[in-house]
Amino acid sequence: MAAFAGPVTHLLYLHGFRSSPQSFKARRMHAWLQAHRPEVHWWCPQLPPSPRQAMELALDGVRGWPADGTAVVGSSLGGFYATAVAEALGCRAVLLNPAVEPARDLRAYIGEQTAFHDPDERFFFKREYVAELQALHLSVLTRPDRYFVIIAKGDEVLDWREMHARHAGSRMRLLDGGDHALSDFDAHLPSILQFLELDT
Repeated sequence: MAAFAGPVTHLLYLHGFRSSPQSFKARRMHAWLQAHRPEVHWWCPQLPPSPRQAMELALDGVRGWPADGTAVVGSSLGGFYATAVAEALGCRAVLLNPAVEPARDLRAYIGEQTAFHDPDERFFFKREYVAELQALHLSVLTRPDRYFVIIAKGDEVLDWREMHARHAGSRMRLLDGGDHALSDFDAHLPSILQFLELDT
């Protein structure tokens, strides 16, 4: 693990496709911080369907945050975005079953979608969003040591082998089972907090 300047003081959480700030993992992290490290600045925005707009929102929101004290956590598509944010800011990132090739995988979802946490809420995933994802794709991580990646071999949505290959050189927890949602997230929270230097 790289030698960072100290514990995280600002934490950005980016949810996945069709998800929201009501994500179980986001709520669990936020609850722990409120109980144990209330001084940490937490932000989990609702991301727009447009990848370009999602990235603009995230980067605008963290403008002025200290690079050494900033970290981003991202799940699934949010993990793809978190990688782009971490590379732009030079900060730490925790990736939870991160999407590797969303431009390829989300072609099948062009059209009207329902929000996971509120089926009455609908949005459109437009064809041009695929090109926006392609524009955000990074072929190499400049410093893999800045990343902690949790990958479940039992992920029913994404190929764990792609995730594993994409993040070679990063600190990694490879789970023999598990699922895409990381339903056993509480078991992994201590390792995440250790990486972020928030467990002391």
